[in-house]
Amino acid sequence: MSFKQFKALTFDVVGTLIDFEAGILAHVRAVAGEAGKACTDDDILRAYREARASTDSGWWPDDLERCYHLMAAKLGLADNDQAARGLALAVKNFPAFPDSIAALKRLRKHFKLVATTNSQIWALNHMAETLDQPFDVRVTVDDVRFEKPDPQFFAYARGVLATHGIVMEEILHVAQSQYHDIGVAMRLGYQTCWIERRFAQKGTGGTLESERTEPHYHFTSLVQLADAVDKELA
Repeated sequence: MSFKQFKALTFDVVGTLIDFEAGILAHVRAVAGEAGKACTDDDILRAYREARASTDSGWWPDDLERCYHLMAAKLGLADNDQAARGLALAVKNFPAFPDSIAALKRLRKHFKLVATTNSQIWALNHMAETLDQPFDVRVTVDDVRFEKPDPQFFAYARGVLATHGIVMEEILHVAQSQYHDIGVAMRLGYQTCWIERRFAQKGTGGTLESERTEPHYHFTSLVQLADAVDKELA
């Protein structure tokens, strides 16, 4: 397989380019009092993961307000509306992974970069600013009205890229979530690249658990993908 066949990289953003786990942990520890300081990272991320899995979950990140109340009840955290709404608004300051910005600049020399995210548009706008505005095309849950792993999200994204003259065989989908992205994308016939951000860490953190699907490419950082691309195409 060659990177020469691809014209576009479609990126999951939250968890692949933006470290949402670090953002959630920082907010909880800042506002949740002594109980928040006593909780382990795994405690907090497990409570978040379970809250997001609720059948009445809403769109991210507005849904983080609801999630915080559930997390607070489970973990004994200080609970108030300001802290809960603050978790959703904190997305504006969620950090990029250390390698994201530089790697995206390198990849953009070779491919069109596309955000394909379950995030709402208002939050993606902030995250794109954090990432130094790398995206040529943006597809959000506000556009699609369905969240990944729903196949309709991927169908919508393909349609958007078709208007740019890019067909499915010319797309490489890049993501960290086996649940939201890699498994379903592989079943739909996409070429995939798994960025295993939690390599050497136990559990799935803030991401829902799923069976592991072997992708076409597998790296533990985005810079490794950029290195591989530059090695072949530079």
